[in-house]
Amino acid sequence: MTLTIRAPRIEELPGLSDLCLRSKAVWGYSAEFLAACRGELSFDPSDLRLTPIAVAEQDEKLLGVAQVKFVQGEADLAKLFVQPGCLRSGVGRALLHWAMEVATEQGAVRLTIDSDPGAADFYRRMGARDAGQSPSGSIPGRMLPRLVIDLGVRLTSCTDCR
Repeated sequence: MTLTIRAPRIEELPGLSDLCLRSKAVWGYSAEFLAACRGELSFDPSDLRLTPIAVAEQDEKLLGVAQVKFVQGEADLAKLFVQPGCLRSGVGRALLHWAMEVATEQGAVRLTIDSDPGAADFYRRMGARDAGQSPSGSIPGRMLPRLVIDLGVRLTSCTDCR
């Protein structure tokens, strides 16, 4: 079946927020940790007006979601989450490719990613380079890997990612 990338509908936002939390949980975090992340990983209806968001869908099932935020001409990958059962299936790669296209269309020269440590290798396989660390938006004192994809660089073909 074909994977479709499309804009989400407002009524899908609560389910997409839950998808983000389920996806984050694959890294073995405690319920308390996930509760602390809930605000940062949730979607609000205003997000649909303020930021580009895409869902990956197959057979009318939502398999993943991505969100890009723009600040002063810079593009940040705010969210990219995939249903746990669909990891390594190409869904994340397709959503990252969408995010890169959106960022390029808006004139950004790079896409910055503050990644979960568990997901950082995925972004590296996709061509991202390490660019230091950044503070977590949910957990005080926690630092996250910061990665950057220079736009205009072709997305890596990755057989490991499927």
